[in-house]
Amino acid sequence: MNEFPHSLIRVGVWNLAGYNPVNPSLGISHDNERIKKQAEGLALLDAELVTLVEISPLEHIDRLVDELTTFGVHYERKIIKQPNGNIHIGFLHKTAIEVNNLELLDGSEGDYSGGRQALFADVECEKFKAKIIGVHFKSGRSASNQRIRDSQCKAVYKKIDEIRATPGSTQRTILLMGDFNMIPGQDVSNFHHLGGNDVMDFVSSWDLQDRYSHILEKGRANLLDGFAVSRTYSTDYVRGSLRLFPMHWTMDMGREKFKDEVSDHLPFVASFKIF
Repeated sequence: MNEFPHSLIRVGVWNLAGYNPVNPSLGISHDNERIKKQAEGLALLDAELVTLVEISPLEHIDRLVDELTTFGVHYERKIIKQPNGNIHIGFLHKTAIEVNNLELLDGSEGDYSGGRQALFADVECEKFKAKIIGVHFKSGRSASNQRIRDSQCKAVYKKIDEIRATPGSTQRTILLMGDFNMIPGQDVSNFHHLGGNDVMDFVSSWDLQDRYSHILEKGRANLLDGFAVSRTYSTDYVRGSLRLFPMHWTMDMGREKFKDEVSDHLPFVASFKIF
């Protein structure tokens, strides 16, 4: 592992809006201008580790890595093909960050036939060691969709509980992030089942109370994306550091143009101590 020259690392998460409603198997085409614009956005974000949600097709992550080099930003990619469907979860990380032991959590699609499974990995940089979990839960506002998310949240939390009980991992920070499709204050049962017995601290619900991450046709929408840190032993998280990154503003775009040309989600980014 290369020596990292700073005392903090920044961890981001972003939904790329790769779902193709006309033909879900295609995702974002190889010649789509979104590739260049998403790479520009990631270069501006410039996080050391990024969880990417809704990667479609699978090779879209390779296209982003290649395009990022034109901005002088170099990432390694880690991804596992989802067993169901054509949208995936993956990680980008700089060379000073180690991301290993990727694992899709069998059964974490819950009661959603064809749903996405959570992606786990070990992350290490200097003295910082963590288990990172990328998720993309079932969308929708109906009671039936909330029950499906309940089943997914229960499966992910069961794995979190196992990690915490595993020798050598009991004091490891757990980072949970992705497209929760859960609204703080509304999807109460989802958060309850995902957080377990007061284990996970949903910092996005606290630090970003007046923010939004998902852009609808009318502009401002909901805080559907989420970021959580394990409460016990999580002294690495810099309290209050989680921010919604205004990528549309940094790219000199309004929300509507950004939604049409880049993504209908805005990313989060948080800082963690590595000393």
